[in-house]
Amino acid sequence: MKVDELRVLEADELGVRLKTARRELYELRFKHAVGQLENSSQISKVRHDIARIMTVLRERDFGIGPSEAQEQTAVAVAEAPPQDTQVEEEVEAKPKRGRRAKKQEKEEESE
Repeated sequence: MKVDELRVLEADELGVRLKTARRELYELRFKHAVGQLENSSQISKVRHDIARIMTVLRERDFGIGPSEAQEQTAVAVAEAPPQDTQVEEEVEAKPKRGRRAKKQEKEEESE
């Protein structure tokens, strides 16, 4: 299961997948404890899947991941024609505030 596949799914579908993955992890742990589990790496794979699902859900809570509205806005901006008028702002160089700058200021003041 890849993160890109999870980001496409709806929240309720992610909830269902999370529930099934947790159930699968429970069953794998039980099999491991009884000694019936042949491939113990399955446990870590399921744990990683759970973490991926939870990450996507948390991203949506915080608004980090791209939502449908943001994707549509990004497509509209990409399709918009470029504007000819560009405003260039002049940026003044800020004086450096380090040891050398302070030393130079003292020298200039003493002269």
